[in-house]
Amino acid sequence: MVAPNFAIGAALMIHFAKLAAKYLDYAEIIELHHHQKVDAPSGTALSTAKAMAQARGKLFYRPSEPKGVSGSRGEQVEGINIHSVRLPGLMAHQEVILGTAGQTLSIRHDTINRECFMPGIMLAIKEVVKHQGLVYGLDALLGLRGTDERV
Repeated sequence: MVAPNFAIGAALMIHFAKLAAKYLDYAEIIELHHHQKVDAPSGTALSTAKAMAQARGKLFYRPSEPKGVSGSRGEQVEGINIHSVRLPGLMAHQEVILGTAGQTLSIRHDTINRECFMPGIMLAIKEVVKHQGLVYGLDALLGLRGTDERV
């Protein structure tokens, strides 16, 4: 069992972002973590961007970068700008913002403490024995994958 995030809410956030990616033309991800997190963007943000791009099946539209301000739009992954914040006082937070003409949709998951990972870990322990081979992501155990989605 391998998962980019064992919080059930994070798996749901990624699932909802994949659904929305099919219908909204622009997308950005803002992820915020504690100041001791060494990677940026986070594994969850990378997984979210990849899942959204795969579900969409075509590139998201991207607004132009301001003239003379290279890199001001975050790191581009799968056509989605990811903005990483590292500060004391934070645990783990991610917001996926999608937009199209005249509207935006925000999908956010907040980790308040590490206790949030326990239900996902317990689910993985109970359910993974029912599968053969590698199981990637809690979505596989939560029934969030359609028949066309394979690892």
